[in-house]
Amino acid sequence: MKKKSLGINAFLNSLRSILNILFPIITFPYVSRVLQVKGIGIYNFSNSIVSYFSLIAALGISTYAVREGAKIRDNIHEISQFASEIFTINIFSTLISYILLFLCLFAFSKLHNYAACILIFSLQIFFTTIGTEWIYQIYEDYGYITLRSIIVQILSLVLLFIFVRGPQDYLKYAVITIFSAVGANIFNFIHARQFCRIRVVWHFNWRAHLTPILIIFGANIANMIYVNSDITLLGLMKNNYVVGIYSVSSKVYQIVKTLISAILIVTVPRLAMLFGKHRMKEYKNILVNLSNVLVLLALPASTGLFMLAREVVLIISGPNYLRSINSLQILCFAYIFSILAWILSDCVLIPAKREKYVLRSMSVSALLNIVINLLLIPSWNENAAAFSTVLAEMCMFVINYHYSKDLVKDVFVSKTLLHTFVSSVIGCIGIVVVCILCNYGFQSLIIKTIFSVIFSVIMYGAILILLKNKFAVSMMNKAKMILKDKL
Repeated sequence: MKKKSLGINAFLNSLRSILNILFPIITFPYVSRVLQVKGIGIYNFSNSIVSYFSLIAALGISTYAVREGAKIRDNIHEISQFASEIFTINIFSTLISYILLFLCLFAFSKLHNYAACILIFSLQIFFTTIGTEWIYQIYEDYGYITLRSIIVQILSLVLLFIFVRGPQDYLKYAVITIFSAVGANIFNFIHARQFCRIRVVWHFNWRAHLTPILIIFGANIANMIYVNSDITLLGLMKNNYVVGIYSVSSKVYQIVKTLISAILIVTVPRLAMLFGKHRMKEYKNILVNLSNVLVLLALPASTGLFMLAREVVLIISGPNYLRSINSLQILCFAYIFSILAWILSDCVLIPAKREKYVLRSMSVSALLNIVINLLLIPSWNENAAAFSTVLAEMCMFVINYHYSKDLVKDVFVSKTLLHTFVSSVIGCIGIVVVCILCNYGFQSLIIKTIFSVIFSVIMYGAILILLKNKFAVSMMNKAKMILKDKL
């Protein structure tokens, strides 16, 4: 198989991530005003409920499939049998997920008022299973899914502005959201035939797959609990208004996190393949580059968002959501821990078949998150949810590092990463200065925000170059070469 460029894959997945988040970026300012705080609260509470059942359907299949499939992707017969077995397991887990969802809808009266919205969101479970997106990750084919995203997102935007006109249209918004996320997944299943033949099979060794899948599933459950328990507990302990307020800060946090992690996601299949084939020198080289680049991105992103939190909230959601500024600023402290913990889990522990330690770290983090939420939400409201997220991300990073330090100590405790961290912190000081000056220098909200971002990028890049950060210099040289080739 032709080797795909990690740079091109990172660009394509970043473009895809941008397209996926452009939908909420473009639509959220409109929707948050049209649906109002209560409508947004119902929408997000329903989505958080379905997310648990989506997790049951997904199990740990995608992560496991990418890890194991990347090793055998060059053998068409072997990968076809493997993919068929994984797809069959996924079909059964999807059926179980729907049965449990319907039982919960009947059993809990609290959910009856949300039933219609929950059922709409549940369509995502089926279409995600049919989508078999893990096939495209195994083969590092981001071109097709990026093109698909462009078409679906454009259609979704048109549908949104046609059909969502008032507070009563939150169900229509839910339908359009589902379409934007998984609308083209049935075509994924058909298109996947160019890589391998996927079918439902019955006679195979289920246990060989189920043991690692269920361990990863346990880790995913813990992860989902601490990701979604904030909104779920706010909905149960407070009201739709508080959920709506926190939804804004949480949405912005997730958008930026998705952009930063686009590089990480495309690197996982390559790292899994290299580790599986014991090509450790290449594995370490990619891991070093990945860790340093993500630190260079995560720190300025969190700093810039902290400084521009008020402007971002006003632009995205309007003055009715100004209360979400504090929780958004608290969430900014979670980025660096979240990204580093993600590297250690998906790029080190799981390729090394240490998924039981990922389960352990996520379980402890989830428990910590829930306890802090239960203790602090009554008095701190949405700020408690944000604070618990920061502590949970920090906890996960510490535990993941403990269980992977024999593999990554030379990467994480090195002069290279220390220099990157120090130079990034100095660059972030420059971002703070730029944002303060722009705040005093510009009155217009939009102009202030645009120039703050532009000047911050220039200042940060200049500081990194002056400090001779080799990763920043390398990225600048690559950008020069691309421009030179185009011109």
